[in-house]
Amino acid sequence: MIKIYHNKQCSKSCAALDFLQEHTVDLQVQEYLEDVPSKAELIEILSQLGLKPLALIRKNEALFLEKFQHLQLTDEEWVEVMLQNPILIERPIVIKDGKAVVGRPLERVIELFTPRSS
Repeated sequence: MIKIYHNKQCSKSCAALDFLQEHTVDLQVQEYLEDVPSKAELIEILSQLGLKPLALIRKNEALFLEKFQHLQLTDEEWVEVMLQNPILIERPIVIKDGKAVVGRPLERVIELFTPRSS
């Protein structure tokens, strides 16, 4: 099962979704602006990405620049900010076999399908 947290308004997210639709049949699409992940789900995504919450925030987004850029928040507070303002979550996020990537650039998504040599 492969899952993509998708924003249909984002060209990079659409490119990742197109790639996934061409390369897998077992695909779950979650339009995260309308179907916001739960707190536990977002924390699990962060763990799979190996990122702190602030690293998953779109820092060039107007909302971030207007309301959040000067704040010093805890990781838990940043998670709450993302849950209340999902537009701030970097996109797309693709999860395959317990490993997650932010699909910008698309090559990161492609790497999920590339067998690793030992």
